[in-house]
Amino acid sequence: MTPTRPGSLLLIGAVCAAIAWLIVRETFATLPPLPWTAVPALALLAIGEAIVGRNLKARMEGRRPGKPVEPIAVARTAALAKASSAAAVALGGLAAGFGAYVAGQLGKDVPRADAYAAAGTVLAAAALTAAALYLERCCRARDPDDRDTDDDDQADWR
Repeated sequence: MTPTRPGSLLLIGAVCAAIAWLIVRETFATLPPLPWTAVPALALLAIGEAIVGRNLKARMEGRRPGKPVEPIAVARTAALAKASSAAAVALGGLAAGFGAYVAGQLGKDVPRADAYAAAGTVLAAAALTAAALYLERCCRARDPDDRDTDDDDQADWR
């Protein structure tokens, strides 16, 4: 499994934003108001993934007591992180496209409320993307060549 590429995430976000803008442009009058409930859901997921990443990294480095981390658990966590980053970027792109359409109508109450909900969703999706990328990075194994350069270790290598 290769690390997530920023270009792939940007492409997903841009395509979703363009699709959302096109759909909202044609159907805005018939759409219900944009729900704000995605903001706390995405924010809680971001917090959860950041905590899991911190704990996983500590256990993999031996700084936290307990059973060693199973390799399959690390692989599953990395897959979750990759999926979370892609989903967060997609949701953020959809909200950005929606927000881009309503940005020109901020003088009206309904589009202004939708713009606030879209902006909050974009920010929460960005936080989840960052947390997912952090979690993915925490799943990487340390390079075996990275050794502490203590005097005791150097004495063993001589």
